[in-house]
Amino acid sequence: MKKAGLLLLGIIAAIVLLSNLGSLVGMMISLVILYIAFKKFIQADSTTGKVIWGILGFIGLSTAVANMPAILGLVAIYILYVVYKKWDGASYDKKDNDPFTNFEKQWDELKKS
Repeated sequence: MKKAGLLLLGIIAAIVLLSNLGSLVGMMISLVILYIAFKKFIQADSTTGKVIWGILGFIGLSTAVANMPAILGLVAIYILYVVYKKWDGASYDKKDNDPFTNFEKQWDELKKS
């Protein structure tokens, strides 16, 4: 039953990821532009260069803010990662959770002492 829940959660997360894939790509591109503009802004010596790189940085920041639905895609990636990691640990043996088995083990230990 636990694997069915993980499977359902994984399917939903995959659908959310696929629906936000475009905004994820857009956010990545805009963050790269913002990073490059910031680095060039710091390295620029002239005022004109700083203004140009500042404007490009503002454009990169604006497009990054416009692609905020990409955060849902990042959450979906994290959920898929967690589902993948928990998939093997989801199966459990009923004998381990059976209270009578534990009682028998304890009773045998008491008999030995």
